[in-house]
Amino acid sequence: MTPTTPFSTLDLAPIAQGQSISQTLENSRQMAVQAEQLGYQRIWLAEHHGMRGVGSSATSVVLGHIGAATNKIRIGSGGVMLPNHSPLIIAEQFGTLAALFPNRVDLGLGRAPGTDMATAKALRRNMQASVEDYPNDIRALQSYLGTPTPEQKILAIPGSDSHVPLWLLGSSLYSAQLAAQFGLPYSFASHFAPDALFDALNIYRSQFQPSAQLEQPYTMAGVMAVIADTDEEAQYLYTSLQQQFANLRRGANKPFARPVDDIHTVCSPAELSMIAHTLQYAIVGSPETAHKQLTTFIENTQIDEVIFSFPIHDQNARLHSMRLLANSPNMQSQV
Repeated sequence: MTPTTPFSTLDLAPIAQGQSISQTLENSRQMAVQAEQLGYQRIWLAEHHGMRGVGSSATSVVLGHIGAATNKIRIGSGGVMLPNHSPLIIAEQFGTLAALFPNRVDLGLGRAPGTDMATAKALRRNMQASVEDYPNDIRALQSYLGTPTPEQKILAIPGSDSHVPLWLLGSSLYSAQLAAQFGLPYSFASHFAPDALFDALNIYRSQFQPSAQLEQPYTMAGVMAVIADTDEEAQYLYTSLQQQFANLRRGANKPFARPVDDIHTVCSPAELSMIAHTLQYAIVGSPETAHKQLTTFIENTQIDEVIFSFPIHDQNARLHSMRLLANSPNMQSQV
């Protein structure tokens, strides 16, 4: 295990069953404040639309909320789904964030719509766009955020000359190849799409081309973390995430569920098998159990940074899980 592997957190702003969106956003603020205090490298929020269990659809707005509550932790998107937007609009939004929170903003980009197709159409995406538009949009975004040339007619104000660092996010080999081609840091969604993890990392590292932003390949991987004082309590809290993935498979759009005493009463064996495969890299257990699982993950992937999501219904238990991880030998070796 690399002793200096940084830890970060991905906050999906879960709208918990029985909770208001206002409380959800307050929870995100609390998570950011504690993450900064504990030494996490960055906190990112993800763009999803039309999901009753996710409150971060207006990603740049929520980033302003948590940026104002913190002082030094990096804030960013994990990610903005670029096909949903004009690159100019994203440059202006993140250029504004960079002006408000200098040297703290990351712009992670994804290619999926982050929603169902009906909602994607309501977002006014060009549904006929080819895959080639995504690389072109990234190039346009880089030009808007970079130093303008004399002949450049379109300027992002704010945004121009801000040099907000870009990341590419993905769960496929395509995103790994593109990140390598562009010379950008790469974050793989192993927290919900584990199958291509090692192939994607190998492709990215072997094909990486240095860029003005990045000289050497830099990799991050997502991990779900449900850590509690005991293995039994962690498994109980983990049932909320299991229900969420079962609901996704069923097409049931519901808030983030309360945990249950027996997951078999609400999920079928087939669903639990699917969930176990999808979440095979999840860290679930006591601090001792989590340390063993995480050490194995870092050693196997040789990842440069791990970004953790804490999918726990109760906010106090969620904050406690973040603290337990920060007190683990993995984290203590790098703070």
